[in-house]
Amino acid sequence: RHIYISEREMANCDGRRKEVIAIIGGGISGLLACKYAISKGFDPIVFESESSIGGVWSKTIESTKLQTPKPLYQFSDFPWPNSVTEVFPDQHTVLEYIESYARHFDLVRHIQFNNKVLSLSYEDGGNGTSREWMSNGKWNVTVQHTPTLSIKVYQVDYVVVCVGKFSQVPNIPEFPQNKGPEAFEGKVIHSMDYSKMDSTTATDFVKGKHVAVVGFQKSGLDIAMESSTVNGVERPCTVIIRTPHWNVPDYFPWGFPMAKLYLNRFSELTVHKPGEGLLLYLIATILSPLRWGFSKFVESYIKHKLGLSKHGMVPDHSFLNELSACLISTVPHGFYDRVEEGRLKLKKAKSFGFTKQGIVLEGQAQPIKSDLVILATGFNGIDKLKHIFESPKYQQLIAGSDDSAAVPLYRECIHPQIPQMAIIGFSESIANLYTSEIRCRWLAELLDGKFKLPSVNMMEKDIAEWDKYKKRYSKKYYRKSCIGALHIWHNDQLCKDMGWNPKRKKGLWAEWFEPYGPMDYTGPI
Repeated sequence: RHIYISEREMANCDGRRKEVIAIIGGGISGLLACKYAISKGFDPIVFESESSIGGVWSKTIESTKLQTPKPLYQFSDFPWPNSVTEVFPDQHTVLEYIESYARHFDLVRHIQFNNKVLSLSYEDGGNGTSREWMSNGKWNVTVQHTPTLSIKVYQVDYVVVCVGKFSQVPNIPEFPQNKGPEAFEGKVIHSMDYSKMDSTTATDFVKGKHVAVVGFQKSGLDIAMESSTVNGVERPCTVIIRTPHWNVPDYFPWGFPMAKLYLNRFSELTVHKPGEGLLLYLIATILSPLRWGFSKFVESYIKHKLGLSKHGMVPDHSFLNELSACLISTVPHGFYDRVEEGRLKLKKAKSFGFTKQGIVLEGQAQPIKSDLVILATGFNGIDKLKHIFESPKYQQLIAGSDDSAAVPLYRECIHPQIPQMAIIGFSESIANLYTSEIRCRWLAELLDGKFKLPSVNMMEKDIAEWDKYKKRYSKKYYRKSCIGALHIWHNDQLCKDMGWNPKRKKGLWAEWFEPYGPMDYTGPI
């Protein structure tokens, strides 16, 4: 039975704004969107499909640690407590920090847990020919309360989608006929299923088995480490690697802070930018040898520190490409030591298939004997996002075209042709928390009427400029929607829109050469 709840029924007469904002997702982006909407007098309602907040941090691999150094991964108005001394806190510590933030700002009372948004449909309010983002239509949000399976439809003015891209819809490789998991006598799962297990369950699950892990990003690395800890050299874990990556051992190449190579204004002068003028174009061109040198400097350290050449794991692309595509992962301590010891085996292959006994790599006849195969092959975030829309038109707009970035968004927040909706947390950066925070601030200022959006044509032109940047520096990964090496340039645009001074540092040297981080954006200056 469907229950319809109108905007009028949700509104209260206690001085709060009558416009209703629905936020989908109770992860970091959803909490930030809620907090900044409240700051502008809104009374948002947050729909969270799980029973707790935290998004990916609420269900992740036990040994996972923060990938970004702690100073870059914190709320601008709620720093890490002094009791947390680790530079890369573990999963439990990060989740506690997020929960403390939600309690401190009294966000939990706005969240409806165990409420899964099934679909979104838009009513144009009678002006179906309008192309304005700020329109007078309504969104119908169909929500299912998962314990009871009851369904309600909420009518709201604005929707902020914060479902992320690293959950729910696993990316499963395609296989030739009769060479998929159905041909295998063992068990095949996705890393998503493994991450839902507690430590004891995960240990028992892999214990005594020949485990093969497919994937060389963070989940794959962590699962391989856990499996090798449990099974040792007697049953080494095999890691199947389709594309080697510049995974970092630490953030101090040859003792120099990486943040001073890539997270300051000077470093961004070496990169061609969306919408740059002639002067910035000439500067980026002149400094291109320096850009190349930065990348080679980091690459030489990673190759030396991890012994990549010895293991045949030197990537074909540059470190700058890796950074620009937001593909940087931290190698777990001792990973390559375990390769030397024989507890881990690395196998490179562009493709693979299954037989009864295990995995067969491209160009090899002999299968890798396996009892358990774990696919750490990522998630299909685009598919998850587009299917939340009932309208085929909106689904197509979200997916983008094959030769453009997926989910083409102005300011990485809104689609010019989807009215009264923002998408926060899909587009990545090298420090997702603080990027999401300034985007949520920008959205709150927009909804508060502090500035107006340009025309649809102008927004689409800006999106196209960013698309060129992503193709130039992210190469084959451009559809990942990552602002990578231009996070200051991106933040500058948001600051200018909001009427903030984009120059956040004190002194010329600090402004150009000191790294930027969350604490530089505590408020307008």
